[in-house]
Amino acid sequence: MTHASCLGVLLSLLGTVAACPVAAQEHSADELAKKLSNPVAALISVPFQYNYDQTYGQDGYRHNLNIQPVAPFSMGEHWNVISRTILPVTYQKDVVPGTDQAGIGDITQSFFFSPKEAGSSGVIWGIGPALLIPTGTDDLGADTWAAGPTVVLLKQEKSWTYGALMNHLADVAGTGSRRADISSTFLQPFLSKAYSGGRTLTFNVESTYDWKASQWTVPLNIQYSKVSKLGNQMLSFQGGVRVYLETPRGGPDWGLRLGITLLFPR
Repeated sequence: MTHASCLGVLLSLLGTVAACPVAAQEHSADELAKKLSNPVAALISVPFQYNYDQTYGQDGYRHNLNIQPVAPFSMGEHWNVISRTILPVTYQKDVVPGTDQAGIGDITQSFFFSPKEAGSSGVIWGIGPALLIPTGTDDLGADTWAAGPTVVLLKQEKSWTYGALMNHLADVAGTGSRRADISSTFLQPFLSKAYSGGRTLTFNVESTYDWKASQWTVPLNIQYSKVSKLGNQMLSFQGGVRVYLETPRGGPDWGLRLGITLLFPR
């Protein structure tokens, strides 16, 4: 698949999401905030997540905007398939010493098969495939395809949500002069507390283990979000900070996260 066709698929998905009818008046801010804490909730959303990371080596930094459309599809009476896409748009300076780079990174595409109703234990889960699609430009991608399993487990009790999301990606395209040899595990435990008025305080650790380099990257994120309404459009605004508990040599020390999520409840 070419870069142009990958972008075409993403833009088509964004167009489909944007064309969905908005029924925001029928959904409370608290209800939507609870769904946003659940990665496999049946909620169409389009998050725009901006991240800033500082101190790669001495003076390096990165600006990164993740465009992350989420779309649920019904699979009969009992199952949903949740499509989650991450397209990074990046500018970075001296992350690779002596270089400025700008462009898009590789798309991460996940599909979760999830029951529409939680079981008797109250556990919500989803499982499916994850893909790394080589759409990166200006040496911002791995220049290879990768695939593997992804799974999420969580429980929502009163105002609390806690659980974990993970995936493992391994190179499936062989080797080449520019291709990265990928074998990485992503593990994201999360805990969130909901407050009235659509407010949520979230803690998560977005850890990645590179099996080839035997190296962890472990950022701890603390984030506050608020569901609001602008005209007829429901939105969630987010802001937070990040500290890196472990990184490869020359990695970042700290970061900031800001975001806005368009919500299309049905």
